[in-house]
Amino acid sequence: MTEIAAALRRPWRQAEAVKAAAEAGAYAKKLLAMAEEAFVCGPITRAEVLVGPGRTDRLAVAATALATLVLDDVALGTDAPARLAALRARTNFKLPDCCVLLAAEDAAATQIATFDDRLARAAAKLGFG
Repeated sequence: MTEIAAALRRPWRQAEAVKAAAEAGAYAKKLLAMAEEAFVCGPITRAEVLVGPGRTDRLAVAATALATLVLDDVALGTDAPARLAALRARTNFKLPDCCVLLAAEDAAATQIATFDDRLARAAAKLGFG
């Protein structure tokens, strides 16, 4: 959403704002369509979500807000290091993104909820709708 706000401050970039808003709307529709499925989250992803609030001394508030979401935890197995390394080698993604993919694999998920286009494309190639 920051792209929308930034573009609106510069009138010559309004087309970019419209595009960003349309993309945000598409993501929102996708998330709503997924709402009937269970959402899962691995521990590394949960930690990544809390990094920003931790930097601004709002970790407890964010952790409480995160706890109100209906997220099933997916534990990383003892084979996680090797599987994460293989995912990282195959996708060239950073480790936190590989953790999302690994959690989805372990949960037998059909889709991945993400606002990251690159991760969404890779997830689709790996069989996640």
